Amino acid sequence: MAEERLIRFVAGPDGVVVPDLARKLPGRGMWVAADRASVETAARKGLFSRSAKAKLSAPADLADQVDHLLRRRVLDALGLAKRAGDLISGFEKVAAALESGKVAWLVEASDGAPDGRRKIMAVARRSPGTPRLLAVYAAEELGLALGGENVIHTAFLAGRGADRWTFDVLRLSGFRPLLPESWREEPWRAEQDPVPRA
Repeated sequence: MAEERLIRFVAGPDGVVVPDLARKLPGRGMWVAADRASVETAARKGLFSRSAKAKLSAPADLADQVDHLLRRRVLDALGLAKRAGDLISGFEKVAAALESGKVAWLVEASDGAPDGRRKIMAVARRSPGTPRLLAVYAAEELGLALGGENVIHTAFLAGRGADRWTFDVLRLSGFRPLLPESWREEPWRAEQDPVPRA
């Protein structure tokens, strides 16, 4: 399995298993598939101890810890991308970027109005590129990360920054849906919709 689809864990000084999402902590790494079921199984069955050949304890909420850390990491990276000029926000700017085919990811506020979402999705369907869709964060969270108010529509422009960010988003998708469940019933989620759910 590709390293990008794995989560690295290490043993902390107290013998407790800790996630190492950045893969920089010292110690022998223990790698687990980046999905909730795999992490829960590894923790429950003592697979970390077997891998380390030492007695380790894995918290019962280890998968929730990974989920929280990945969610934070993906959001923080959006702030960095904004400062690097790889991110644009606002309906008109995002629509123009979609029409030019330069968007790798469309990041929508999970609590945005359905009408605005339908309109931006219509533009995305006509896009010469095939942007992916992420809607994990509320408008307030996006606003805090991006230094704006009422951030609803955001586009992560294609490039190396988006490629690196995608690895973490795909790992996050193993722990939570990338779209709110309620969105799946909306009319724009037609089978022919080219905007993949990631």
